[in-house]
Amino acid sequence: MAAKPPLTILLAGPRGFCAGVDRAIEIVERALQVYGAPVYVRHEIVHNRFVVESLEAKGAVFVKELDEAPVDKPVVFSAHGVPKSVPAEAERRRMIYLDATCPLVSKVHHEAARHHKEGFHVLLIGHEGHPEVIGTMGQLPEGAITLVETVADAQTLDVPAGKPLAFVTQTTLSLDDTAEIVAALRARFPEIEAPRKEDICYATTNRQQAVKALAGECDALLVVGAPNSSNSKRLVEVAEKAGCPRAFLVQRGADIDWDALGPLRTLGLTAGASAPEVLVEEVIAAFREHYEVTLEARDLTQEDVHFKLPRVLLDAAEAGE
Repeated sequence: MAAKPPLTILLAGPRGFCAGVDRAIEIVERALQVYGAPVYVRHEIVHNRFVVESLEAKGAVFVKELDEAPVDKPVVFSAHGVPKSVPAEAERRRMIYLDATCPLVSKVHHEAARHHKEGFHVLLIGHEGHPEVIGTMGQLPEGAITLVETVADAQTLDVPAGKPLAFVTQTTLSLDDTAEIVAALRARFPEIEAPRKEDICYATTNRQQAVKALAGECDALLVVGAPNSSNSKRLVEVAEKAGCPRAFLVQRGADIDWDALGPLRTLGLTAGASAPEVLVEEVIAAFREHYEVTLEARDLTQEDVHFKLPRVLLDAAEAGE
């Protein structure tokens, strides 16, 4: 039997679950404990099929809209955030609802609302159709917020005459791409109001920086994540821009395209903020079948962020519901 070729896997750190994803999953799991199955969840709680299917196995039922959930069962809103109309409809139907919106997304919601209240027209840098963007735009009346996706948008968009401008951003964007869009907005609108603190979240920032730090050393880099995960797709782009010749998104070990990877001596490996570590381990196991693998951890920074659970869930648990 021929010896396996050697392969060094550089494990980017931090990688995988962020505090917002941890919190969202825990909200669903705690709700199942407190209220019993089924617990309904509007949209994917996070963008990862493995996570969704794991929660389904425990009794969660995922629906697209509130009218698919019965009024006498609790419903959880996903980590990406929802338009104001969704909790308003849940209250109208007298439903028990648990908001698993990431607190860093809620911060963007509050910023947008504050700017609107102070008379600003709000520009949102983000990707059209992403649940987070839909949720943020749904915080304000129609026409009060304009989406900016590209530098070209920033250079050409129409804004209301005579109104001051402010911008907010989706939390999972590429740092570098966003900086280019912000620069284009500032060049055109020098008085534009910026967020008091960076909107792109700590986890997105840390995972992108970790990939940048090792991309130049890799023959290829894999990002474990879902195709509808914004932060995971950005990691692929960041790796390519940072000098990695081949970067790919994979959901599971079975999804690896061995031919596309080409000859390998060094592989970079990371995971998006909604991908569990068990899937990283699955990918490593797949490579062990083809190579003599040496793992090398590359931890750029440590994360110790933790977000509290919703008060309504904690109160219900204490009451023994």
